[in-house]
Amino acid sequence: MGSFLLKRSGVMLLTALCLTYIVFFLTNLEPNLEKLTKSEGNMRMSDVQVQSWLEKNGYRQPLIKRYGEWLGVAPGWTRTDEEGKVTGRCIKRAEDPDNPPRYCGLLQGDWGFSLVFKNDIKEIITEKLALTGKLMLCVLAVMVPAALLIGVIAGMREGSKTDRSLSAFSILTTSTPEYVSGVIFIVVFASKLGGLRWFKGTAATAMENITFENFTLPVITLALYGVGYIARMTRASMAEVMTEQYIRTARLKGLSFSAVVMKHALRNALIAPFTVIMLQIPWLLTGVVIVETLFNYKGFGWTLVAAVGNNDIELLLACSVVAVFVVLITQLISDIGYVFLNPRIRVN
Repeated sequence: MGSFLLKRSGVMLLTALCLTYIVFFLTNLEPNLEKLTKSEGNMRMSDVQVQSWLEKNGYRQPLIKRYGEWLGVAPGWTRTDEEGKVTGRCIKRAEDPDNPPRYCGLLQGDWGFSLVFKNDIKEIITEKLALTGKLMLCVLAVMVPAALLIGVIAGMREGSKTDRSLSAFSILTTSTPEYVSGVIFIVVFASKLGGLRWFKGTAATAMENITFENFTLPVITLALYGVGYIARMTRASMAEVMTEQYIRTARLKGLSFSAVVMKHALRNALIAPFTVIMLQIPWLLTGVVIVETLFNYKGFGWTLVAAVGNNDIELLLACSVVAVFVVLITQLISDIGYVFLNPRIRVN
């Protein structure tokens, strides 16, 4: 297990570096830098003024060096102007400009300053990620038990009316994207049935106080799609397990049907769904972009949209780092959990 974790950590680090470099390259394309310059200066800046500003602020260095500065593995740039005044990346960010650090990047905890929110990016990410974390936990608490229950019942009764009904429901929810189901819920429950006390709240108020009224619609919108996907995978796995020889042997020994399902079939049937469930976590982090914007819930997804719409390069890079980290960590947990669920993998 130790060598496995070491190898996976190395692969994760390499993957994170590659993905963040790609995002860094795309966000630092020339049109984006020009927009950044004019938003920092004024929209009537000439091309010469734009190039001068980019040169003064270190944006004309080689891309790989700027990436190293952003990570914090390369020293920040410095520049001496015509008056002899020294400026630089770390000098601008330092609490004490007379004694600035040499390195000031991601590894040093310096995530930058947001042009949109006018605040330290680390504080923004911490606050918004906490809001999205509450939403994701509520979605998982609804989605996972419901999906497993539907999948197990359908797989136990393969080919029955119950199986066909639950499978049809799963296909329907999976084929309906969040932006469609979200709009339907808003129109039906928030508009047509807005007088009902169950849906008087809005998702914007849930940022301060989560209640059933203001959090139900965004949670159900996100959970429905995942329920169908996990349920279909669980149903297929359960139906396959129920035909195995050891299940028949258990039945012949006189065990009740419920005991066979709970003690013998369920654990093996959960191996494939477990991987799918872990994949839902990074999907939720990207899926909340649509739902949070739709319901005006100002979490991580809403912040990502705001960063893209306003060309906030530093904030966009920070959001990409968080997204990459969540994806890699959930994949690692998925692999470890798969080993514990399927002991044969340890032998191999």
